[in-house]
Amino acid sequence: MSSSFLQAILISLTDVWHPLPDYEWKSRWVNSKHKSDYGEWKLTAGNFYGDAEKDKGLQTSQDARFYATSARFEPFSNEGKSLVIQFTVKHEQKIDCGGGYVKVFPADLDQADMHGDSSYYIMFGPDICGYSTKKVHVIFNYKGKNHLIKKEIKCKDDELSHLYTLILNPDQTYEVKIDNEKVESGSLEDDWDFLPPKKIKDPEAKKPEDWDDRAKIDDADDTKPEDWDKPENIPDPDAKKPEDWDEDMDGEWEPPMIPNPEYKGEWKPKQIDNPNYKGPWVHPEIDNPEYSPDSNIYKFDNIGILGLDLWQVKSGTIFDNFLITDDVKEAEDIAKETWGVTKEPERKMKQEQDDLKRKEEEEKNKEQDTEADDDEDEDADEDEEEEDEETKEDIEEARSDMEEEEAKPKDEL
Repeated sequence: MSSSFLQAILISLTDVWHPLPDYEWKSRWVNSKHKSDYGEWKLTAGNFYGDAEKDKGLQTSQDARFYATSARFEPFSNEGKSLVIQFTVKHEQKIDCGGGYVKVFPADLDQADMHGDSSYYIMFGPDICGYSTKKVHVIFNYKGKNHLIKKEIKCKDDELSHLYTLILNPDQTYEVKIDNEKVESGSLEDDWDFLPPKKIKDPEAKKPEDWDDRAKIDDADDTKPEDWDKPENIPDPDAKKPEDWDEDMDGEWEPPMIPNPEYKGEWKPKQIDNPNYKGPWVHPEIDNPEYSPDSNIYKFDNIGILGLDLWQVKSGTIFDNFLITDDVKEAEDIAKETWGVTKEPERKMKQEQDDLKRKEEEEKNKEQDTEADDDEDEDADEDEEEEDEETKEDIEEARSDMEEEEAKPKDEL
């Protein structure tokens, strides 16, 4: 596929692909009107970035909303070719629950009516919800049914931009890459349930009645010792009836029960090797008459639309660098020229912001501690002043009493 085709679904890349002006992206992307309360998109590089222009992408802007928008391009088939789907996602809002994936639709999709149940070819990308769900979806539609990958692929959950790449090959193999590094691969037939199994258990086969699959058996010569049976609990020999125990009122006194130190538990004969052991019985398999190979599972005939159809609790995710191509090397090169160039400057800017925020919080905490200390000093000064006043009053009162005593006639003393 040519660069002119790729340009049809790019929001903004390097100058080689002429990034869209701010006013043009809205004419390229069609918002669905299936619901009246879809969340609004905006074009922005976010709060931190590697390049203020090149890192502009579509950002979710309203919390607790569904989002639905799509871009159309010239329809094509990936028959006999690799199909590469690639884009970047930045959850700068510390996402708690929401999708970060894309959907690839057939060209006959009504974009103005796109919604969660609209039939798609491929769904690919990260999905996060709480601590339990942090995975990469890889879902293919095969003969009208959506099939989820049987493997668990973990996604990135930090606040930086990450590159997601899906490669689908005509030999029915696939590869998933994150940040240009392979994280999973395999065959379509093995890792999805597109086809019935090649082999099934022979319905006519049954385990022989004399098949012994017990590896160990009880030793028939082992007998239980005569002194084995002891009660599990016994009356406490050290317990004494309380002096105030009234049998008429309280009934007959019985000592409390305690665990019996001589109790040995349930007796079981020792185990020995089973001389008739034949091993586990394996159900014989036969070719599945319903299985039919399909060498075209990978093929989609009318690819024509890339869509963002997702839900987010906390908004702020930025999607950028969308790419669909049949050239794996081209996808790698574009990744290096876009995300690869801006990732470190973005990381540095984020780190500087975090350092500044931490410093401001430390200064704020320091000021609060200083104010608290000042308040404590003021309270202490007020207490000392009150004590001084009380001391002065006590001295004056004592002095007054002494003067009164001295003023009394001697015969009154």
